[in-house]
This record gives sequence, structure tokens and C-alpha cells, in this order.
Amino acid sequence: MHVIVIGAGTGGMCLAHGLRRAGVSVAVYERDRTRTDNLYGYRVGIDSAGNRALRECLPPELFGTFLATCARAPRYFNVLTEKRRVTASFPLRPDDDPVNSERSVSRMTLRQVLLTGMEDVVHFGKEFTRYEQHGDGTVTAHFADGTSATGDLLVAADGTGSRVRRQYLPHAGIKDSGIVAISAKVPVTEETRALLTPEMFHGISSVFAPGGLFCIWHVMEFKWDRDGGLKHGVGGNERELIERWPGLLYDNTRDYINWGLSAAARRFPADVMRMDGKELVEVALGMTGSWHPDLRRLFALAEPETCFPVNIRTSVPVEPWRSTNVTLLGDAIHTMTPGQGVGANTALRDAMLLCRQLTSGKQVLDAVAAYEREMIPYGFARVKDSLARMNGDAAIHKPVIGRAALAMTRAFFGVTGRVPALKRKFVDDLYTYRGADEHTSGGM
Repeated sequence: MHVIVIGAGTGGMCLAHGLRRAGVSVAVYERDRTRTDNLYGYRVGIDSAGNRALRECLPPELFGTFLATCARAPRYFNVLTEKRRVTASFPLRPDDDPVNSERSVSRMTLRQVLLTGMEDVVHFGKEFTRYEQHGDGTVTAHFADGTSATGDLLVAADGTGSRVRRQYLPHAGIKDSGIVAISAKVPVTEETRALLTPEMFHGISSVFAPGGLFCIWHVMEFKWDRDGGLKHGVGGNERELIERWPGLLYDNTRDYINWGLSAAARRFPADVMRMDGKELVEVALGMTGSWHPDLRRLFALAEPETCFPVNIRTSVPVEPWRSTNVTLLGDAIHTMTPGQGVGANTALRDAMLLCRQLTSGKQVLDAVAAYEREMIPYGFARVKDSLARMNGDAAIHKPVIGRAALAMTRAFFGVTGRVPALKRKFVDDLYTYRGADEHTSGGM
């Protein structure tokens, strides 16, 4: 069996590692020209479902490298007002379990980890254009440079704009959620550290503000310094793994504060998707004129080259289809909003499940059918959950009832954060949904 994977993203590379470990021939074709090109987004929260998939598919030492290169784990989940008043603060569990812990990782760092040791598997500069299925059970992928590749199975891991999906399932649509977001990075310095409360600096913080504005803050601290050298106190196995890891040569990630400001699309300028970084920072400042000055200062200190807009989109669920030697994983089939933060981990779950089926001894079509029977229900369930949490038509975005919805949201978190039993249940439910139980979770 030879498997062709279109796209060297998180799910595609996890699958490729798993197949290679099992002795299955696999090749990945990526449209980017190099391993550092065109990567948007910063923090990824890897939960136990994602950890489980990575541990199962990656070689043991590389999984150790993944753990060693994660950022310092968040200690709190904070809910704040735009005036930086604390509505609730929930202590999070420590990250001392290699699987059943929540981890923060830079998207660029994760990409470099997943590309490690796969130089002979990944082919860059390969823009997929179309595929052909043949009578002998094989499938050929064609690329814009005139080359092609033939295998027994074609896996679409090429994201929301998947060209494979457009050919294979043309009725599987993508629609706008009605939400637009602006995201950027701010370097961690003495000045920027002082702009956050201790709980904010050591946690993940959500700001619910009038007008349906929402902002999320992540602080990412790594085991290496601004020069790429290991920080004081990093030793033992972690030091050895990082020092041996070639990915740091390609990874310019350094300690940073990541913010993401979102609202109903109608709140943004009509041309927001064409704006450059400096213009986007000005938009963020213009939308948050009444916010706490320290939060506004963090908007202003964003590195313009890291600031980009996102039109949040979501898949339109489709009925199951007849399985063939073409299949899909991750955003290529179930794009979801970041409302539940489940996208990357669901892609990793897909990769683990598909790898298990392909290496189970089943025939290719039987393995694909078994994978799709399980993936389609949980994938689109996560799409639904995520859209419910991030939808431009939600009450909180309405001109009048939005104020009442905001008050109810704050009241919920305020009560939950003050009642110990409710506080424990909130945290337990968070981890359960985020993949603590392999049989009930969808990851996050």
C-alpha cells in the first residue's frame, strides 16, 4: 500500500508519521515552498486526545521532543471584563502527565516537530490541482508544476480550502460564521509583562465586552531564550532532546503574548481582510476605546508583521458518502470555528483513527469506510458545538438583547467562579470535553 497525503499540516503529518512507523509507504505533498512558509496562527492547545494521537503516531523520541518544546502550561482560565476586572478565575490542572494534560504549543514549533525526520517523505512546492481514480484501484494526484504521483489511497489534509474536497465532495460547502477576528503577537518584555495581572500572565484569559467583542489572551513562554539558547534551569532529558532537535534551526518562535480580538463581521471595516498589520492594530484600538489602558497598550505594542485578519468559517455538514480510495481529515472535511478550540485536536484524532484502520489488516476500502463511519459523526458534532460558541447571529451580537446576553454570561461565570462545587464541575467538564476520555471526547 502507498498513501498520498495532500497537505503537511498537523493532521497530515501526524498520519504520515503513524503510517511510516507501521511500515506503510507514504508521501506528503505540500504547496508551501519551504518548511517555514505561510503559517498563520500562533498558539495551539493540545489536549489529551491530541497528546494521545501524537504519542501513538510519532516515534517515542520525537514525542518526547514535542513535550519538551511545548510552552509553559497555563495555570488559570480567567474570565475578565474589558476593564480588566476578574469575573472568574479557574485553576487548571498541572501538565505533569504526558497524555492527560493540556499543553500549549506554538504552531510553528509544532510544525517543525512534525517535519523532523520526514525529509524524504515531504515534498514541498507541490500545489495540488486534481486527481484521477483508475480502474485498477489506484489514484493519481496532479500538481501545478506538471508532475503527478500515484498511490492506493489519496488523503486530503489540505485545510479549509481543500481542492481535493471541492472535486470529491462538491456539495460539501463552507460558509461564513459571521465572525471576523484579528490576531497578533506581542514580545514578552519587562514592559509587556507588567501590563498583565499575575493570573493573566500565567493563564489563558477571555474578555467579554459590550457590543459582542471578545478577546482571548495567551502567554507563551518557552525553554529557550531570545537568542535560541536554552534557559537556565532546563536540564536532563529535556535539554538533550532540544539540543539534538534540528527543528530549532527553522523555528524563530520566542516568548510572546498572543491576543485575538473578534466580533460580528459587521463591526469591522468592509475592507478589513485587505488591511496590513499597522492598519489592523488601529482597527483594534478603535474598537476598544473604553477598555483598560493596559489592554489597549498591548494592542498597540503588537508586532505589525504578525497581525492578520481571519474571516471565521465553518463547514456545512453533509450526509455520509460512499467510501472510495479518496478520503479526508481535519479542516478539509470538518472546518470549525475556534469557539471550542477543537480543530487541531480533532484533526489529530482523525489521523490516529485513520492510521489505526489502515494498519489493521483491512483492505484499503474497508479501512477507509470504517474510518469514515466514526469520523463523520464526531467531526460534524464538533463543528456544531463550535459554531454555537462563535456565531455572528448569536444574541450577544445583537444591538439590544446583546446587553442582556452579556450580563447573563458574566453572571454565569461570576456564580460558577464563586461556588466551589460549580467551579470544580466547570473545570472537570472542560477537561472531559477536551479529550480526557478517549471514548467520549472529540479533542480540542
